[in-house]
Amino acid sequence: MSVPRIKRLDPNVANKIAAQEIIQRPSNALKELMENCLDAGATQIQVTVKEGGLKLLQIQDNGHGIRKEDLDIVCERHTTSKLEKYDDLYRIATYGFRGEALASISLIAHLTITTKTAESPCAYRATYVDGKLSAAPGQKAEPKPCAGNNGTLITVEDLFYNSTARRKAFRSPSDEYNRVLDVISRYAIHNAGVSFSCKKSGAMTCDVQTPTGSSTIDVIRLIYGPSVATELLLCEASVDNLDFSFTAHISNANYSMKKTTLLLFINNRAVDSNNIKRMIESVYSPLLPKGGHPFVYLSLNINPKNIDVNVHPTKQEVRFLNEDRLIDAIQEQLQLKLENANESRTFYTQTLLPGAAPIDSDESMFQQKVLKGTVYNQVRTDSKMTTLHTYMGPTQDMEDTLRQAALEDEADDARRGSEQMDVDDNGDDDAIVAQSRTHRNENRKERVQVTLTSILDLRKKIKKSTHAAMTSLLANHTFVGCVDDTMALIQHDTSLYLVNFAAISEELFYQIILSEFNNFGTIQLSTPLPIRSCIRLALDAEAAQGPLPPAMQDTDRVIDKIVEKLADFSEMLFDYFSISMTADNHLTTLPMLIRGYMPTLDKLPLFFLRLGTEVDWEDEQQCLDGIARELAILYCAEPPLPPPTSDQGADDRQDGPSDAENDAYKQQHAQYLHQVQHLVFPALKTGFVAPKSIVQDGSSLITKLASTADLYKIFERC
Repeated sequence: MSVPRIKRLDPNVANKIAAQEIIQRPSNALKELMENCLDAGATQIQVTVKEGGLKLLQIQDNGHGIRKEDLDIVCERHTTSKLEKYDDLYRIATYGFRGEALASISLIAHLTITTKTAESPCAYRATYVDGKLSAAPGQKAEPKPCAGNNGTLITVEDLFYNSTARRKAFRSPSDEYNRVLDVISRYAIHNAGVSFSCKKSGAMTCDVQTPTGSSTIDVIRLIYGPSVATELLLCEASVDNLDFSFTAHISNANYSMKKTTLLLFINNRAVDSNNIKRMIESVYSPLLPKGGHPFVYLSLNINPKNIDVNVHPTKQEVRFLNEDRLIDAIQEQLQLKLENANESRTFYTQTLLPGAAPIDSDESMFQQKVLKGTVYNQVRTDSKMTTLHTYMGPTQDMEDTLRQAALEDEADDARRGSEQMDVDDNGDDDAIVAQSRTHRNENRKERVQVTLTSILDLRKKIKKSTHAAMTSLLANHTFVGCVDDTMALIQHDTSLYLVNFAAISEELFYQIILSEFNNFGTIQLSTPLPIRSCIRLALDAEAAQGPLPPAMQDTDRVIDKIVEKLADFSEMLFDYFSISMTADNHLTTLPMLIRGYMPTLDKLPLFFLRLGTEVDWEDEQQCLDGIARELAILYCAEPPLPPPTSDQGADDRQDGPSDAENDAYKQQHAQYLHQVQHLVFPALKTGFVAPKSIVQDGSSLITKLASTADLYKIFERC
């Protein structure tokens, strides 16, 4: 067998092959021609169709027209007025850019162009075959002057006349006409200020007609009906970090249709995107009844340098940078809009027919049938159940202490102005040991309504980052027990989870600080704590771990600056965060975030140091957010420090901590675990919003360990 030779295709054959890739059906030809009309600045576009566009496809506009001298090459491949060099492709802001539409159409149909510019005294008509000017036998192939209006009239006849197989492949002219109407409807909605009309050849009325200057909602009402238009919500957003913005008209939860209608435009170009369509369906699936689908018009404006429009022969698809992040941002905005739109929800009732028997008004209709299921799928715990252990302290000794403290406090309640905790400080700067007791006061101060934009924006930011599944899990869990000082086991439904409560509690206290901003109770220190000594302790601890940064080498100067900054903002710290200081820079109160909860005060030195070095005190929102973050770090669940051993240089002792120190540590540690179980985890059930950062990079602060269904399968095999 001889090896076949490679031959260069005849240019006419190659062009016809390429033309059938670009123009696949009449609606593709119409889309290309209509985009040229819009690029020409047309405000009126009229379309006439015969046999679905296969026999005749005529489009007329009132744009700026085509110059006579350009008519010679207008149907040659790669002739365009919108692109000069390759780099312009990434700044393209028009519909067309390849210069292939008219050339492709002229290769598979009989094409006639009639055009007139505003400067031209008359119009010119030209006929094209295979990309070149043609004329009747005996006539010169050149544009002929004729009468005409400003703009361009393009007539495409006998589409695919030279491709019999392609022409026979079309189902029916009516099906192609419906596709033509769909293309016109999409562009009419997106270009609401432009008048569009479409009719069949010889018909007296138009099947689609929109007036000039209409709004998007008006055009949707004309094309899809008032039932859709009245249920649409406007959603607009701009995401600076991704360099894009979008405008959307989306149906609310009160409207549904049999099939999802997505009108998607990216940089004014009608495209398809399966990823965006799946995202929209996932947003609506919890809201609409089974089998119901939404109506969505979505227009994205992406920086042209971040998008590649040259990835599909018909420009039906595009590629852009950060697609996943961009879709997530759109999904977040759509969900937020739908959550806040419940005004037009409609419910339907059915009236009994005359003579129908009345329905019994017993409670049987409210009784739910108990479905028998497999034993291992039944939940045997109640997440709302409360036990007596909740009201008991960690040890009997501590209960006695709290009971005695309560008796002593009865005489002091009348003079205290807020809920407080007394904390005893042993006066030793190297080890802060705290013991707490609570006081009730009936004279509560009136709650302050927060109107600070900075705090409201921070609250909105938390709401936007909600992880719905994790929030539900934590809100309906049953506490099992602590594994160690940072991990605990919880149950949700029939699954067992391992939770890093030390990390999650930081986010919990941060949210409490924002939600209770300017409305805190106080923890009163029985002995004021010197702030200077605390900062010095923190600096010494940092220096022991390694050299301090050059800016922090002069510790006295650093301490003075931090203390001065705290003193300058002392009034704000007290008003907003219930952190009070004396004139000689001693700490007297801390905010009460959860009633009965005592933070590990060993972290106070580092807290004051970070207030001076990590908080931006100049910007309001950054300042308030920074203080809230540092308070959250101070209050997050962290066990007390054990007493120093001999190898840690504790007073140069060789025998380690004393029994009294060990007993005190055990009592503090027991109190810590008691607070975790009976204060921190219950707080996670009420109002806590699990952020999306709780699951990052494939790892999670909440790990599923087992489920009864999986365990039952294992036991069945044993």
